[in-house]
Order: sequence, then structure tokens, then C-alpha cells
Amino acid sequence: MTAHDRTADPQPSASLRPAGQAIPPSPGLWRLAARRFAGHRVGMLGALITGALIVVAIFGPSLAPHDPNQMHFMDAFAAPSREFPLGTDDFGRDTLSRIMYGARISLMVGAIAVSIAASIGTTLGMIAGYSRRLVDEAIMRTMDILLSFPTILLAIAIMAILGRGVSNAMIAIGIVYIPIFARIARGEVLSVKNEDYVEAARSLGASDAHILTRHILPNILPPIIVEVSLSLSFAILAEAALSFFGLGTQPPDPSWGRMLSDSRDFFNQSTWMGIFPGLAIMLSVMGFNFLGDGLRDVLDPRMKGR
Repeated sequence: MTAHDRTADPQPSASLRPAGQAIPPSPGLWRLAARRFAGHRVGMLGALITGALIVVAIFGPSLAPHDPNQMHFMDAFAAPSREFPLGTDDFGRDTLSRIMYGARISLMVGAIAVSIAASIGTTLGMIAGYSRRLVDEAIMRTMDILLSFPTILLAIAIMAILGRGVSNAMIAIGIVYIPIFARIARGEVLSVKNEDYVEAARSLGASDAHILTRHILPNILPPIIVEVSLSLSFAILAEAALSFFGLGTQPPDPSWGRMLSDSRDFFNQSTWMGIFPGLAIMLSVMGFNFLGDGLRDVLDPRMKGR
């Protein structure tokens, strides 16, 4: 019996439900989780940081003081000032404006890449955990092969096949993180597939697809949600790394990783060109990690060791 079933208010037993009716999560459980999260200091700090990042990503074009690609050649390498709060780069472009525009690219790449990984990985993991040994072995051995490669090297190898660009970076990062979601989903399915409510649905003639989507998936969502938050931080870091190597965002579009790459030759002359994009990456990764820690402690404390 899962946490959803143990904490629910008096409801008909899973064995008395018709096969076509899913087991709804207890509203009280989610309200309790929200109250616990509100008291989790690290989780709330992460929520504030990620909330600020989302606001900047959405409203960056309206909030930015300058066009991120506008060049002020007379102000190249300008130190932080009232007109350019974070200074300028070698072309005189405002660093603050480029960081604000770069937040949209980083968040978009991270969100789409993790969506690809979560949807495909969770589906494969559920199929592997619920199917017979042959299918399970085929899927999980493929995932093990992908996991055997260092993350960033595998992403670079995929980019070498697909080509440069933001869209291909999303696909590459998404493929890299599929095995993580597959392993988590498979483990959770193995722990619940013989529960009473699953056996009841199976005995009433429910199809495997119906059991997986309506009975098992709602009960394995907490660890998936936690992993989504944690993977977002690594996806943002991976996008910055790919852009740093010239494989992700292409000039003149602003990207935190690209800005770090551009600052390499001028770091002694203009330190702020590299410091501020680096701080933006650090804060965003830290924010999503803190958020993931809070969600993990509230929704699925078993993941503390992962």
C-alpha cells in the first residue's frame, strides 16, 4: 500500500473499485506536503531563487536596460557603472542585459531537455518494471550502456552527430538524462506492481496500459517530481558547458556558457565578463538543487541517499 492509499480519507477499498476507475491521490496528502515544504528553509530558498529566475526569463526583454546585442564600441570593457551595472564585454554589449536574456535560453533548454528525458525515461522504466524479464533486460541494459559514458562527453558526441544549435542541445541533454528517469521509474514500479490495488485492477480485466497509467503512475510520481527538479540544475549546467565549447547557443545570441567562453581571452583585462555569468550559473544550479532537496524531503525521503 503506498503513501497515497495509507493516508487517504475513508474511501472505498482499491479492491472494490471498478477497473476503469483510477485511485485518486488524497487531497489531504498534498496539503500536508505543501505545509511541510513551507517550513523547509532550504526548499523555500530554492523556490525563491528559481522563482526569480523564471521571472527574469519571462520578463527579461522588458526589464533589460539595453538590447543584449547592441554594441557600444566606445564603452568596450567598461567597468560596472550606473549605465552598465555589470559592465560591458569586448564589443561594448551590456553584461546585465545579456545575462537576463541568457536566463531565458538556459531555462528553456533545461525545461525542454528534462521534459524529453522525464517523459521517455519514465515510460521506458515503467515498461521495464512491469514487463517480463526479457523486455526488462533489453531496456535496462541499453540504459546501463548510456550511463557508462560521462554525461557531458555523451552530450558532445550526440551534438557531433546532430550538429550545433540550441535545438540539438535540448535533444542531446534530454537523451543523456533518459537513463536516470528510467532507473527511478523501474525501481518504483517494481515496488508497487504487486500491491493490492494493482492486483485488484488486474483481476477485474484492466489492460496493462490502463494499470500503468491510471494506477501505478500516480503512485510513483513523487520521486519523479523530485528528479525533475534536480535534473533541471544539471541540464542548465550541461547547456552552459555545450555553449562554452561552441556547440550550443551560437553568436550573437546571449548565453551564460557562451559569455564565459567569450571572457577567456579578456579575463585579466575585464574580470566581470566571466564573473557575473558564472555567478548566474551558480545561483540557478544552487536554486534548483535546493528546491529538489526540499521536494525530496517532503515527497520522498527515501531518495536522500541518491
